[in-house]
Amino acid sequence: MRIGELSERTGTPRRLLRYYEEQGLLAADRAPNGYRDYPEGCVNRVLQIRGLLDSGLPTRIIKQILPCINDPRAIHVSDATPETIATLETERQRMTDRIECLLRSREAISHYVEAVRANQTRDAAAVCHGDARQEAVSGRR
Repeated sequence: MRIGELSERTGTPRRLLRYYEEQGLLAADRAPNGYRDYPEGCVNRVLQIRGLLDSGLPTRIIKQILPCINDPRAIHVSDATPETIATLETERQRMTDRIECLLRSREAISHYVEAVRANQTRDAAAVCHGDARQEAVSGRR
C-alpha cells in the first residue's frame, strides 16, 4: 500500500510515517517510480509505534523492543535481552514518576478550580443580596 493509504488507515500523518522510516521503526519497499510500498503488516506496526510513543517511550527504546512485539495485543519476550529489560525498567520508572507528577498537578488544578468556583459563587451571592438590599432601601421590588 502507498503512504497515503497507510496514513489514512492508521490516522498517522504521512510526515510521521516518513520519520518512523528514518528512525528505523518502519520499512517500506520502493516501487520503480520511487513511491513507498508498505506491506499490510505495517498497519499493526504503526499502531504499535503510536501506542508506545503515546505511553512516553522514546523512539530509540521503541526501536529496541519492536522486534519483541509481533502483534499489537501480544508481546513475545523471548527476544528481550537483559539490556532491553533494564532499559524498559528505567523507562517504566520514568513513566511512573511522570504519572505521579501529573496526578499532583491535576490535584492542584482541581483545588484551584474549586477555589475559583467557590469565590465566584460568593461574589454572585453578594451581588444578589446587594441588589435585594438596594431594592428594599429604594422601595422597589
